[in-house]
Amino acid sequence: MVLPTETEERVRRRALGICQEHLRKVVDLTRKVPQIIECFLKNDREKAKQLYNEIRASKDDVDNARRLVSSELAQIGAILLSREDFLRFTNLANEIADFSEGIAFRLLQMMQHDWQAPADIKKDLLKLSESVLEAIIKLRETMMVLSYSPEKVTEKAGEVEVAERRVDELYRTLEIKILNGKLEIQALLLLWDILQLLEGSADKAEDAVEAARIISFIM
Repeated sequence: MVLPTETEERVRRRALGICQEHLRKVVDLTRKVPQIIECFLKNDREKAKQLYNEIRASKDDVDNARRLVSSELAQIGAILLSREDFLRFTNLANEIADFSEGIAFRLLQMMQHDWQAPADIKKDLLKLSESVLEAIIKLRETMMVLSYSPEKVTEKAGEVEVAERRVDELYRTLEIKILNGKLEIQALLLLWDILQLLEGSADKAEDAVEAARIISFIM
């Protein structure tokens, strides 16, 4: 509940804090994506299953955190005119978690059904996932800067954009490699979905950093 004596500045800080906590949970979940791809590379099904269960549990935590953001912003009400910007940021970050769970599910299905992919494609997929994670970590760094130096947001946001361009380069190379890989149709379709979700995660990070830039104007 917002107290009458609360200033808009205090409310902004409060909104920023709950958005940062939500993003922390998203990053923690996303860190597991390269780990499960490494299991795919090693064909470690037991570890992959464990990681998938951890990702599903983490996704529940992320969704709960998003609902908390929505609830808090609703309570804050008209005292915070920029609350829609905070909500947009959180919704974009939440989509990254959605994509990460989708990646993990498809990888586990490939392993459980023994749908094969060449080792070089698996290695490139791991490299791509690590670049995606870097972009998301840079997004969190950008959001953290808002707490003490909003004027540096543009500089940190540029690092997200650089990381996203790196993802694009790796994505395009792997896209062609998968199409030329003479894979079983099941493996091709699932790998294609995984590739799209990885690229989509980096795109959402870039969209979210634009939302962070807007938030920086009022901090």
